[in-house]
Amino acid sequence: MATGQPAGNRIRVLLDTDANNELDDQHAIAYMLFNGGVFDVEGITVNRTRGGGDVTQHYAEAERVVRLANLHGRVPLRLGANGSFEEIASRLDRPDYDGAPAVRFIIERAHAAGGQPLVLLPVGKLTNVALALKKDPSIAGKIRVVWLGSNYPEPGEYNQDNDPGSLTYILEQTSVPFEFVTVRYGKPSGTDAVRATRDEIRARMPGKGPRVSPPVAGREGGTFQTFGDYSVALFDRIQLNGTPPSRALYDMAAVAIVKNPAWATARRIPAPKLEATGWVDRPGHSRTVVVWENFDSAAIMRDFYASMERFALVR
Repeated sequence: MATGQPAGNRIRVLLDTDANNELDDQHAIAYMLFNGGVFDVEGITVNRTRGGGDVTQHYAEAERVVRLANLHGRVPLRLGANGSFEEIASRLDRPDYDGAPAVRFIIERAHAAGGQPLVLLPVGKLTNVALALKKDPSIAGKIRVVWLGSNYPEPGEYNQDNDPGSLTYILEQTSVPFEFVTVRYGKPSGTDAVRATRDEIRARMPGKGPRVSPPVAGREGGTFQTFGDYSVALFDRIQLNGTPPSRALYDMAAVAIVKNPAWATARRIPAPKLEATGWVDRPGHSRTVVVWENFDSAAIMRDFYASMERFALVR
């Protein structure tokens, strides 16, 4: 068992994920669920980005990982938005708007009794979070948003580009505490630098995690009784990149710095403005945000593997 914290000191967290996009979401979910000594997991909400099909497929993949953690039925999982913030925002007065189960759940958990703010940890687009803030602005004072996204100060990035309207709404229309966990493709300063090779995964992950029964069907065939074996299968089927050939675990790194902020550096800046051409800095702007960068890849990966080896499931 990993070293834990007293119940009242565990970090209340709700993960929002496009779980079927590639493979970093699955590792982020497992890492969070295997750190029960640190995290008090309120639940998981799901959204759709361009990769991975309809939102129901993202839900199915998140559920698959929860089952492999032997926590199905114990960790709440809610279906979120297929569409974008701008498509949905004008329909929030309807009972059946796109993403309603996730949005209601985020609002409910934000208002739930607790001695600390709820950490919303979106590792995909920000649609569900922005909709919750628009539906109930009062939650802004009860949550902290730690978002895996953006190449700030450079333009582009997958999560950002999937729904820029949601990011703009959060930065321009709310006062919610907001933190960027930067991606920065190909650069050593972003989560793109937190990587695993196929050989590392094949050597470290087989059999890791609780053994579940019945076995869980994988998204691309086969059945699995441990998350570690599923991790190997995910890496075996994905295209690698970089030198050496590897895959970034962006989303897992975002969970890691919530667990231990010493594994990256944080700086507070005036909130930049997102425009069509990219980011525009606003020196002196009263709204401030936190930018996370310079991730300690070695420390994060050591802790990831240790968490797989000596897992402590959330309660």
